Amino acid sequence: MDLEHYKNQASKKQKEHKKFLEQLRKKPPKNLDYLAQQCHDEVFESVDCLSCANCCKTTGPLFTEKDIERIAKVFRLKPAEFENRYLRTDEDNDKVLKELPCTFLNADNTCSIYEHRPKACREYPHTDRKKIYQINNLTIKNTLICPAAFHFVEKMQQLLNK
Repeated sequence: MDLEHYKNQASKKQKEHKKFLEQLRKKPPKNLDYLAQQCHDEVFESVDCLSCANCCKTTGPLFTEKDIERIAKVFRLKPAEFENRYLRTDEDNDKVLKELPCTFLNADNTCSIYEHRPKACREYPHTDRKKIYQINNLTIKNTLICPAAFHFVEKMQQLLNK
């Protein structure tokens, strides 16, 4: 997978994608959730996250208190110990990874804590979310990181701009 190609394509289409998503926010079609789910499913039939893992290499998830407690148990650590070892508090006061790529990313792009991974990882790239227009800024940002998010916006545009 040529990540540089996707990033370049997404960069070139930022304005176009923003405009499209803004139109969705202003006047969402009645069946938008259905169409978004359909596009999400179609995109993920052809995108193999294990061949990419760019999200794990370049962006860290937010860790909720529940995430921290759940993952700390896996390592038989107290939540505070887990935080001290793996996390830092960012400028928005969120708990994030101390370093990237993700500490839990294996050499073959699998996740060593997959069954226990943070909620943010489970939901990434958020393209199957209801009322997708509520996260336009996140979607645009994700198109620069995730080929699936890029393809999702492209597919939504094709479907709705007929």
